[in-house]
Amino acid sequence: MSETLSQMACAYCYVPRHKGYSNPITVFANIDKILGYVQRHAARQGVKPAGNECDPLAWVYDIGENSDCSVDALLSDNVRDLVELFRWIPTAKASFATKYVNRDLLDWDPQGRTRVRFSLMPQADAKLLDIRTSPIAERIAAIDDFVAAGYEVHVNFSPVVVRDGWLEAWAELFGQLDAGIGAAAKQQLACEVIFLTHNRDLHEVNLGWHPKAEELLWRPELQQPKRSQNGSWNVRYRTGSKGAYVQALTGLIAERIPYCRVRYAF
Repeated sequence: MSETLSQMACAYCYVPRHKGYSNPITVFANIDKILGYVQRHAARQGVKPAGNECDPLAWVYDIGENSDCSVDALLSDNVRDLVELFRWIPTAKASFATKYVNRDLLDWDPQGRTRVRFSLMPQADAKLLDIRTSPIAERIAAIDDFVAAGYEVHVNFSPVVVRDGWLEAWAELFGQLDAGIGAAAKQQLACEVIFLTHNRDLHEVNLGWHPKAEELLWRPELQQPKRSQNGSWNVRYRTGSKGAYVQALTGLIAERIPYCRVRYAF
């Protein structure tokens, strides 16, 4: 069970599609049951037999798939409870993506068992699309501090929006990232690269309150429709063209920040 209130309102986010087109802060009322289940599930999993794109050694539990845990932690101890639980599970780690810098998390002593994934995109895109989130420069500036506090820190390059000058903008961002983090962060850095998938219903909502965002997000000449598993219609970049986009951006990563391992790109 959970209770929610709205905080961030990113124009592209998939979470609002399932929660009334707002981006909620989530407070779990049954946290003790959640903690117990996670601990028992990890015990049943045992030692991970082989590495994969998620992690070479640990089973990874995404604890923030439907919210931003850094924001949730402003109102609730639920996230801290989970971070502290994973300290004692040597075969698993917690993971969550965030667009908000909450420095209270620096005091939690995760002991390397929680991965924080800071979502990054060019600031010009973020200003239009990442509504009520921490500025990109602030997210980058926090990476070293989170590494020093005992977190594994990765980055999400997400969503990648194709527009005029998009590769140049990402090259600038990679330069900003390279200059903004130290050796310890670089040594353990990895990334996810996720190109934009947009949703027809969210597009209609955005036209009413944030139409400028749709000038970047809704590009029929570049996109093709795809029916999702829940029956709604999404759009993504066209097959063939998207492969070229992915190759161009991963090549840029290899050139500008070669120490950053690409866990997956799609």
